[in-house]
Amino acid sequence: MPTLKVIAEVDDQHRLMATVPDSVAPGQVEVLLVVPRREEDDAGAAWLAGVAQEWQQELSDPREDIYSLSDGADVGGMSHTG
Repeated sequence: MPTLKVIAEVDDQHRLMATVPDSVAPGQVEVLLVVPRREEDDAGAAWLAGVAQEWQQELSDPREDIYSLSDGADVGGMSHTG
């Protein structure tokens, strides 16, 4: 039996809503729910906020922009050879 990972939403009336690929035939399917615990969500959000705060100064420094957005070419005058 093939397994597909689909991200779904549960609405206020506790109905599961998901969009599945066209390859899934109409009819009954078996659904397994993996519900993240609230603590896991909070810990993940705290980790992301910490990383963003740590890297904010470095990532906003224009001296770190050594590649152009248009072509990815080195614009910092540094020579990179493999």
